[in-house]
Amino acid sequence: MPRGFRWVPIALCLLASGPAAAGAPDWASLRDVETVLVLTTDEDGAPRETTVWLVVQDGVGYVRTGSTTWGDNVARSSELELRAAGSTHPMRVEFVEDDALRQRVTDAFGAKYGLSDRVLSWIRGPRPKIMRLHPRE
Repeated sequence: MPRGFRWVPIALCLLASGPAAAGAPDWASLRDVETVLVLTTDEDGAPRETTVWLVVQDGVGYVRTGSTTWGDNVARSSELELRAAGSTHPMRVEFVEDDALRQRVTDAFGAKYGLSDRVLSWIRGPRPKIMRLHPRE
């Protein structure tokens, strides 16, 4: 061991480095999570962190938004980072256009978030951006 070398506890190193980067999320373990963070980049390059609802439908995660800056960021890049359960997952976004799938995902949001979802539907508008999340490779 080199002279003057000091051991630094691994936990301290991990805390200093921020949330762990991870591959594909374990969607089953996130099914009951109320909110997650999405990290996007504004048009001017500034980072944006937004708390959103998440549903898992058919083993895949979905988020949605109305007319928002973070939604515009995703529309521009088709990417975001999902921060959930202590991990950050780089994601590629597929906008859901199929009406039957849109209805199933909308129903899943309604079942999970109940009255709050119905009340906020007027803010999101009649056709919110529904995003299917895929791990970035």
